[in-house]
Amino acid sequence: MLRTLETAFIDTRAGDLAWRLGKEPLPALAVVNLELDLGPSPSRATGNCRIEVQMRLLGASHQVLLNASDGGCSETVACMPGSRTPLPLGVAERIGDWEYEFAARVETLSRGSFAGRAQELLALVADHPHGLAGRFPGDPNAFTAMLVQRNPDSGGSGGEVHWRTWHAYPTEGRLVTTRSRVTGLR
Repeated sequence: MLRTLETAFIDTRAGDLAWRLGKEPLPALAVVNLELDLGPSPSRATGNCRIEVQMRLLGASHQVLLNASDGGCSETVACMPGSRTPLPLGVAERIGDWEYEFAARVETLSRGSFAGRAQELLALVADHPHGLAGRFPGDPNAFTAMLVQRNPDSGGSGGEVHWRTWHAYPTEGRLVTTRSRVTGLR
């Protein structure tokens, strides 16, 4: 789903982004709710493991909320007042019985390469049933996009949900890409 957002581009520099796990839901400009089936639950005699995923666009930022019968978590990548911690290159944490992994990369592209990559990513996410992209007014290449996917349980180890996000900063020619994964969902 592609939305044109009716707001100013808030996070104007890639270097302003910070990461936080466990932050409460923040006001969102666009929200998509998904319920994903991860297959038979190894922790229950009957029924499938289902997880609710909420993708939230926050200015030039994102928030992903997960909720399942065996737990929940939130990931926020945003310009957060008072946070002086830069966006980490990688994080691995345990959340209850879940394993959470996060990785970020910042690319600097030429103007032509940036425009081409921006349009390619928007096309990828716009029509995907588990995608959400928001384009900001003033520049067709200013956007935040998210794509969630699932891997069903294989061999009783629990299911997996993973997502990718892209935060585009055309004035800097920078594209911030994140990859996150939660495993052990039951």
